[in-house]
Amino acid sequence: VQLQASGGGLVQTGGSLRLSCVAPGRTFSNGAVGWFRQAPGKEREFVAARRWMFSSTVYEDSVKGRFTLSRDNAKNTVFLQMNNLRPEDAATYYCADTRTNLISSRLRDTSSYDNWGQGTLVTVSS
Repeated sequence: VQLQASGGGLVQTGGSLRLSCVAPGRTFSNGAVGWFRQAPGKEREFVAARRWMFSSTVYEDSVKGRFTLSRDNAKNTVFLQMNNLRPEDAATYYCADTRTNLISSRLRDTSSYDNWGQGTLVTVSS
């Protein structure tokens, strides 16, 4: 089952966006969920991830303090709140998940995730 990501758009530097990720027909309750991004001509890179059996979230250094990953169980939705956006944050953002209980060192690896959303584009104007 693929994931559905949404919420991207055009925002000015310093602005905010909230991305959403839905898993149709099921909940985010096992394994891990991650957000990744890919700018044109660049590799897909890690942004944030959370293992559901632990309370902490891992963030890429450049987004720490600005981005927040959260979950709404009632809506079966995972969010990525992005504040104080910078031009370098512009990319297509992807959510991904796996039902495997990953070790922490695997959270940043795209190959660790089984299901992916289609991507949502974030554009940040300077």
